[in-house]
Amino acid sequence: MYNLNLYNTLQKKTSIFNPIDKNNVRMYACGPTVYDFIHIGNARPLVVFDVLVRLLRTMYNKVTYVRNITDIDDKINKRAIEKNIKISNLTKETIKDFHSDCKSLGNLNPDFEPRATDHINEIIDMIEILLSKDFAYISSGNVLFSVEKYKKYGELSGRSLKDMVSGSRVDVAEYKDKPGDFILWKPSTENLPGWSSPWGRGRPGWHIE
Repeated sequence: MYNLNLYNTLQKKTSIFNPIDKNNVRMYACGPTVYDFIHIGNARPLVVFDVLVRLLRTMYNKVTYVRNITDIDDKINKRAIEKNIKISNLTKETIKDFHSDCKSLGNLNPDFEPRATDHINEIIDMIEILLSKDFAYISSGNVLFSVEKYKKYGELSGRSLKDMVSGSRVDVAEYKDKPGDFILWKPSTENLPGWSSPWGRGRPGWHIE
């Protein structure tokens, strides 16, 4: 069997791919937040991961490909309000358009395509673990991840917290201990989707989805 060499972002070098389990190589790819059509930047990773999973399947007997769908998010809520339609109708139509685009790109279907709203209990469990380990905190009804508590934060990107510009990727808010802290769970008003949680009725933040 030939070797597959991939760029290792953590080590900043190309190295031979050695799967954790040669009997079932598992690959996870970040899917869309379904509020609008995908653009060329969204299409690129779809093609990249499609090529990779095809290659892996020539090398290993079993490859499990998972690609998620983020179907609850502030952008989705905002777009549904702008269009004066139900959020469920917006996500349903956008997912349909997404699948159509994937087919046009010649993409294989993933083995599993989990939707965030089908795994709210698991998300809540994850947040509770982060709180118990002191990686997260509660403020003004929100649960936030404390980036300074995780000493390796930024290691993959090679950027320190000092290098990151506040507000460029994460909203700056008064209820945050640090500007870079991001929301894991946020309160929901009665007109927005929400689920019961230990922190009140609310919804997950984009980052944990």
